[in-house]
Amino acid sequence: MFDEGKFVEEAVKKLKEEVKGKAIIAVSGGVDSSVAAKIGSMALGENLVAVYVDTGLMRKNESREVESLFKEMPLKFVKVDAEERFLQALKGVVDPEEKRKIIGELFIKIFEEVAEKEKAEYLIQGTIAPDWIESGGGLRDTIKSHHNVGGLPSMLKLKIVEPLRDLYKDEVRKVAKYLHLKVAERQPFPGPGLAIRIIGEVTKERLEIIKACHIVEEEIEKEVAKGMEKPWQYFAVLLPVRSVGVHGDRRAYGYTIVVRSVASIDAMTASFSHLPYHLLERISIRITNEIKGINRIVYDITNKPPATIEWE
Repeated sequence: MFDEGKFVEEAVKKLKEEVKGKAIIAVSGGVDSSVAAKIGSMALGENLVAVYVDTGLMRKNESREVESLFKEMPLKFVKVDAEERFLQALKGVVDPEEKRKIIGELFIKIFEEVAEKEKAEYLIQGTIAPDWIESGGGLRDTIKSHHNVGGLPSMLKLKIVEPLRDLYKDEVRKVAKYLHLKVAERQPFPGPGLAIRIIGEVTKERLEIIKACHIVEEEIEKEVAKGMEKPWQYFAVLLPVRSVGVHGDRRAYGYTIVVRSVASIDAMTASFSHLPYHLLERISIRITNEIKGINRIVYDITNKPPATIEWE
């Protein structure tokens, strides 16, 4: 049986032994990186620098929330504004695997720049077991690269440390609760951010559309507050296809939004959530009324397997 207290004790001890000098940690505000940061700060104290890269690919208000979270921890916090760099790097790219690798490589480049300024030799990451399993760890085939696994350049200057590498998501949540972290029940959010919730090329216009789709989260959370069981993960996906709709008394072509909501324990398998029709209807009405250019909403009823939770 998993013992979170024992895990924390051993992880702190191992980090103290492994990291000789200064380290930076990649943080996103998610449960994985937050747990890794907390354990890292317990082990390294002032020798740990938390680095948050604002890629522009985050959800609405995410950057502000991340900054607030990590400023509460006893470590140095550095925010890097890199939206233009990421949008430029992703220009014209439609292949999901290429997107993930471009994002991963640019993350590492930025971390190396910060590490050089901070005179750090180590990079701590919140990689967990499903990340490297899906990225082809060991003898497995690659399902999809994760930005903190598949995007690592072969000539990496920093030494990578992954204290959560052997944990599954449910175990990470237990550790987060043990450490009294507010993000313990935060729903998972992919490292590449909204780039993989926009099918096809990432543009400023498409980013604004998908950010406005926080409506999906808002409406599901309202229903959870009334007693509905909280899904494991729930979000919107923007498809690059346009379909015919009606705007006033005229035909109009608009984008399609997919609503995805799943139940899971460890993210290795998942089943689609049986959301009530009145909730789906409310989501559909709000998105089509409030977001310009959207005229069709569909609900994804695919389990994992055969699908993955994210669309890319």
